[in-house]
Amino acid sequence: MTQNITFDRALIEKYDRPGPRYTSYPTAPQFHQAFAMDDYVAAAKASNAEAAPKNLSVYIHIPFCKSLCYYCACNKIITHKTERAVEYLEYLKREIAMQGALFDRSRKLTQLHLGGGTPTYLTSEQLAELMDSLREHFNLDDSDEHEFSLEVDPRTVAPVQIHQLRALGFNRLSFGVQDFDEAVQAAVNRLQSEEQTRELVRAAREARFRSVSVDLIYGLPLQTVQSFDATLSKIIDMRPDRIAAYSYAHLPELVRAQKLIRPQDMPPPERKLELLELTIARLTAAGYVYIGMDHFALPDDELVLARENGTLQRNFQGYSTRADCDLIGIGVSSIGKVHNTYSQSVKELSQYYARLNEGLLPIQRGYTLTEDDRLRREVILDLMCQERIDFGKFEDRYQIDFRAYFADALAQLEEPLADGLVAINEDGLVLLPEGKLMLRNVAMAFDAYLGTGQKGRFSRTV
Repeated sequence: MTQNITFDRALIEKYDRPGPRYTSYPTAPQFHQAFAMDDYVAAAKASNAEAAPKNLSVYIHIPFCKSLCYYCACNKIITHKTERAVEYLEYLKREIAMQGALFDRSRKLTQLHLGGGTPTYLTSEQLAELMDSLREHFNLDDSDEHEFSLEVDPRTVAPVQIHQLRALGFNRLSFGVQDFDEAVQAAVNRLQSEEQTRELVRAAREARFRSVSVDLIYGLPLQTVQSFDATLSKIIDMRPDRIAAYSYAHLPELVRAQKLIRPQDMPPPERKLELLELTIARLTAAGYVYIGMDHFALPDDELVLARENGTLQRNFQGYSTRADCDLIGIGVSSIGKVHNTYSQSVKELSQYYARLNEGLLPIQRGYTLTEDDRLRREVILDLMCQERIDFGKFEDRYQIDFRAYFADALAQLEEPLADGLVAINEDGLVLLPEGKLMLRNVAMAFDAYLGTGQKGRFSRTV
């Protein structure tokens, strides 16, 4: 399979600016507190009443970590008091019961993702309790065709637990690595040996997990091209099915933990581009296919196959192989997408407990999509997942003249068009090899909320 991607440093530097990642559209800064629990309940009822109700997907947020990684911007609680997880699990089970009651039992739960924090902060017994609760209140797809995934901190798990996770029904694992260089690890307070990770990847293979993914971060303090090249060599040798290589967003004024990183240890901006170029070159040479937005996968992986047959999706967890599901967020700060709404739960543990103690879902804010939002979301998703926009498809579905409706967006694309990032013809728009790394920039042209005083800080687009 040819790798249809071009690395042009001058173009990348030109277009590298803050922008959304489009795990949703509209993006989170548009969520508001006027959206309340009754809006969410109404959305669940409307989704049940659809002619062909969608399958269900559940995201559960486990906020606890035993140690602080200085780079991390996730909603987390650092604690060694494991009894806090016992209390949290009881509240999670309450919310699962309340959420399950809103959705028709005939609807299958085909996707499950546990994120954090550190989901493996919970013991295997506690995770079994959690799965039992889900099985009691939802119609879990018990075939191995489901997609049940879990983020794993290799420092918190032994190989035997990997086999226990498989027995619980999980069939996909994501291992956080970031970097194997010891100086880099010390600078971000995440000491983790190569052997720990290698041992767990082996265990996942023995347990017959359907997919093993590894997360890396480039742009961390003290990283050099040579040091990250060594990390990439070790990861390639482990041969995970998927690799996510994320650009580190250093925002110490917004993320308190990042203030613990010494400013003099941060690599210069040009180093990030060198690391990105290295990552793309090494992984594609090793046979990985660039999916888009930091993600690489082996040619026979479901993500690659979905990209080729036009079924690739994108949601709050990134790229997905499944048809669009209603996503139910459970746990503190979790985000959901039900019918034509987005919702997010309260971010503070005390508020989460207080709401559930009152018998209320912990919804803090959300958003109901308009017809224009739904149209633009679909356009942006097609671009993010298929790297093209078929004008005729949207003209038929939404009864619009695409060029007239999106005249402003197409005008904004004149510069990317001149720079060879995209091609626009009679039938549609196609992302060119030079534009693959500037995918978010192209998508931003179709975002009706950018430039309208939108609140919030975004990471840089490259």
